[in-house]
Order: sequence, then structure tokens, then C-alpha cells
Amino acid sequence: MLRQYTKEFATNLRLAWPVMLGMVGHTLVQFVDNVMVGQLGTTELAAISLGNSFVFIAMAIGIGFSTAITPLIAEADAAKNQSTLQKVLQEGIRLCIILGVVLFLGVYIAKPLLFKMGQEPEVVALAFPYLNWVAFSLIPLVVFQAFKQFSDGMSLTRYSMYATILANVVNVIINYVLIFGIWIFPKWGVTGAAVGTLASRVTMLVFIVVLLLRDPRTAAVMRKLVPRATHLKELRQLLKLGLPSSLQMFFEVSFFTFAVWVCGFLSKDAQAANQIALNLSSMTFMIAMGLSVAATIRVGNQKGLGAFKELKRIALSVFLLTLLLDVLFAAFFILSNDWLPWLYLDADTGLDTYAVAELAASLLFISAFFQIFDGAQVVALGSLRGLQDVRIPTWITFLAYGLTGVPVMLYLSLRTSLGANGVWIGLCFGLVVSSLLLYLRFRYLSNKLIHIHE
Repeated sequence: MLRQYTKEFATNLRLAWPVMLGMVGHTLVQFVDNVMVGQLGTTELAAISLGNSFVFIAMAIGIGFSTAITPLIAEADAAKNQSTLQKVLQEGIRLCIILGVVLFLGVYIAKPLLFKMGQEPEVVALAFPYLNWVAFSLIPLVVFQAFKQFSDGMSLTRYSMYATILANVVNVIINYVLIFGIWIFPKWGVTGAAVGTLASRVTMLVFIVVLLLRDPRTAAVMRKLVPRATHLKELRQLLKLGLPSSLQMFFEVSFFTFAVWVCGFLSKDAQAANQIALNLSSMTFMIAMGLSVAATIRVGNQKGLGAFKELKRIALSVFLLTLLLDVLFAAFFILSNDWLPWLYLDADTGLDTYAVAELAASLLFISAFFQIFDGAQVVALGSLRGLQDVRIPTWITFLAYGLTGVPVMLYLSLRTSLGANGVWIGLCFGLVVSSLLLYLRFRYLSNKLIHIHE
């Protein structure tokens, strides 16, 4: 019986591993920023944590909306519908360009809120200029996501991986020369990391466009990017899927961003430790994200073919593979939590560095357990997205994070002696609720489709 699921592992991984590497590459941009800026001190590390907390919310809205492109492309590709492919891509790119500009302006206008959030003044002073550059990088990032989701929907998952690898090389080089002021370049510190992020995202966008223009399967579609008219059917489909998906990712990222802010209320050290634990957890989460994209593609393909029993079996195979991998990551975090924080810290920068390392180690221990639930919920979301079911999952995430996880987080962190550990227990609690309800939702819908079409 187990064989019917494990035999799909190779196909799942073939689709997922380029996405995994691409997703990890996205996180590596932040990892490189954190490691290099962490050498300057814990205040600087806390500053990019605070600055990114604003950008991550806007980024979630943009990326969440762009995910609507993948299931529509996957279904049209399986049905060999070239006209729909063209129309979905055209409308998707146009919407993502508009959204990227709106998100940049939104973050830029909201910057003064940094001074009114009860954060430490020295942290805010460093975060303010950092935010200018990173906010502008939202435009190329969201437009890149449109091309990435199109590429993923066509099962060309390697292209975003190649683009992200190149972007990381650009980010490392620019970070190195601008953070530390190497050779003739100015020493910009935290701001230098932001410039590196912007340059890396522009690089990603240009490179994936070039790759898609050169591929025989996508070249014809790519050469007709500018629509002659508005395709109302495809536009409505994208809005129907994209708006709830965007809202769902907004709830999820806001949940984790809220953890950054709560840690900022506790102390600068708590905020720095949280940034370390969150960045490391994000890297392993991107593996599950890759499998989630594979679930979306494969479920979307099976939906296009009308093979609903296969759809359920394939989705369950992705759940099982994700569970096995996340158990390994959990074990790694438990065994390595004491030394992982020192990847980000320099013992010579002060005594508070040791306090940050100790706190980060305890957060990583808790993070080990929520790896499993975090992976389960994102694969469930990917499977539901392949079914083009996004409205109910959005409200499930709001219930799990806003109405259960946040209250637990606030009580344990502010009303008990747990502090930052209470924040992460709250995160774990929200993920447990989310993963359970989303899995039940997928199970209900897949069984319903099988029953209707028997």
C-alpha cells in the first residue's frame, strides 16, 4: 500500500528540487545579508529584521497573488490550450507590474510607522534607510514571480532556480564591497545589504525572461507579452484565485512578522535571536515550499485530465515525502541548535552576542518541532491551489494564525517568563491548527470529486 505513494517520490522531486533550490536561493539572499550584517553587531542585525518585517508583508501579498498563475497555466498546458496560456500570462504580468508598484509605494509611505512601534531608537535609525532600497526591490521581485509561476506551471521549474543562483552571486559580491567598504567602494553597512538585494532581484528578472524567450516551449508565448485587449475571462480567474491566495499569504507572513515585532517589544537581543531562528527555519521551509509547488503542478495537471483518484494519490505522496524530510530537518535543528547561531554572530562584538546566541539556540529547539507542521500546511495549501480552492483556505489561515496562534503568542511571551520562547510556542501552535484544518479540507474536496465522477 505504501508503494503506491513512494513510487511518486522521484517525479515529485524531479519537479520540486529546482523549485527548492530556487526558494532556498531567495532565502539565501536574506541569509547572506544576515550573516554579513551580523558581523557588524546585534543592533545592525535587529535593524534588518525590523526593516524586512515591513517588506515581508508586502512581499507576501505580491507572491501570494502571483501563485494564481501556476494552476491556470498547469491546467491549460495539460489540455494543450495555447490560447489560454497566452492570455493568462499576459494578464498575470500586467497585474503583477501594477501590484509591484503599488506595494513599493505602500511600504514607502508607511515607513514613518517604524518610529511609532515601540522599537529601540537605534534599531529604527538603521532600519529606515535600509527600507528605502528593499522596498523598491519589490517591483522587480513581484514581476519576476509572474514569470516564475508561468515557468513552474509549464513544468520548467529549473529556470527560476538558475535565475536565483545567479542573483545570489550578485548579492554576495555587492554585499561584500558595500557593507564593509572594500577597495574604492563606500562603507554603507546595513544600506549596502539593501542595495545588494535590489541588484540581485533585478538580475533574477532579466535572466528568467531571457531563458523563457530562448525555450522552444515558451518562446512564442513570450514574444506576445503585450496584450492587444483585456482578456476578461482570464482576468477574472486570476483575480478569483489571486486575491484569496494573496490574503492567505498575508495572514501567514503577518503572523511571523508579528513575532518579529513582539520580540522587538521584549528586547533588542530577543529580536536579533528571533531573526537568526527565523532565517534558518525559512531555509528548511523552502524545501517544503518546493514540494508545495510540485503538488500544485501535479494536482492541476490531474484536474485538467479529470483523473481525480490519481490526483488524491499523488497529493498524498507529496504529503508523505514532505513529512519524511521535515523529520530529518527537525533532528538536525535539535542536534545543532547550539552552534548554528554562531554562523551569524561574531564573539568579538560584545557580551550581548553570547546572550543572543543562547536565546537563538532555545528558539531553534522549538523550531525543530514546528518544521513538521509548517511543511504539512504549505503542501496542503499547494494541493488546494491545484484544485483552485483558495477562499476557504484563506479563512482557515486567519483562524489558525490570527484567532489562535497570536493570542497564545501574546500570552506566553508577555504574561509569562517565557519571553521569546513563548513567541515561538505561539507560532508552533498556529501551525498545528492550520496544518490539520487544511489537510481535512483537501481530503474532503478530493473525496467529493472522486465520488461525483465515479
